[in-house]
Amino acid sequence: MNEKKKILLVEDDAFVSDIYQIKLVHEGFEVIVSRNGLEAIKKLEELVPDLILLDIIMPYVDGIEVLKKIKSNETLKKIPVILLTNLSEKEKIDEALEIGADDYLIKSHFTPSEVVEKINALLKK
Repeated sequence: MNEKKKILLVEDDAFVSDIYQIKLVHEGFEVIVSRNGLEAIKKLEELVPDLILLDIIMPYVDGIEVLKKIKSNETLKKIPVILLTNLSEKEKIDEALEIGADDYLIKSHFTPSEVVEKINALLKK
């Protein structure tokens, strides 16, 4: 039997987080949820997920800072990161892609099923 792929979902909006968590678990993923960037950084000290879904605007530590920490860490830097955001500011997205994010999805433009398709495509690479 295949081991479930682990996804770290970093999202401060409980409603959005719950929707994605339910969808991803239903699709066969193990989901670890962090409600802010600080919590995500702490969890990444204990586990290495197969993929990270990362919000940009969050309390304590924003997604850009979390992404910088991930990409500067030898153990974590190869983990695919998809930014999941309401933010459509081109500068922030460009900065994140430059740092090493693999993709970005503006929440209102994608259904959870489409996000799962993107995750599966990245995990198959």
